[in-house]
Amino acid sequence: MTRIVGIDPGSRITGFGVIAVQGRNTTYITSGCIRMGNLPFPERLQEIFTGLTEIIRLHQPSILAIEQVFVCRNVDSALKLGQARGAAIVAAMQQNLSVHEYTATQVKQAIVGHGHAQKAQVQHMVRVLLNLAACPQADAADALAIALCHAQQQGFVGL
Repeated sequence: MTRIVGIDPGSRITGFGVIAVQGRNTTYITSGCIRMGNLPFPERLQEIFTGLTEIIRLHQPSILAIEQVFVCRNVDSALKLGQARGAAIVAAMQQNLSVHEYTATQVKQAIVGHGHAQKAQVQHMVRVLLNLAACPQADAADALAIALCHAQQQGFVGL
């Protein structure tokens, strides 16, 4: 059995989702958000690192899948997002996880079938694919989608 933790990095909210893959079967383990609120930025990075380290220790994934940074209009936001990603990647590397990166378009293509899907479509498909009773919160759903994307890209499951 392979456990994958997906990460939707953010400087205020970082989503996480853990799935287990065995053969062609995918099982939901857990998901949620690390919320940093209005902490000073360096303390937010510490919260991401500490929170993900605890999630990794508790759920024992062997793989971390994380969304790549894209720059749209706000360079400052992109830089902060890159630093949040860095804190998450360091937490994974400290626990000897294999790290894989995917663009938002790759994730949406794998989960919904087209790369410009809306957040609600991603949430719905994550609920369906993992047989969940309700849609997860948006950031957690994105993290689960990233984990599912990795499973699909590696040939673990056919979505």
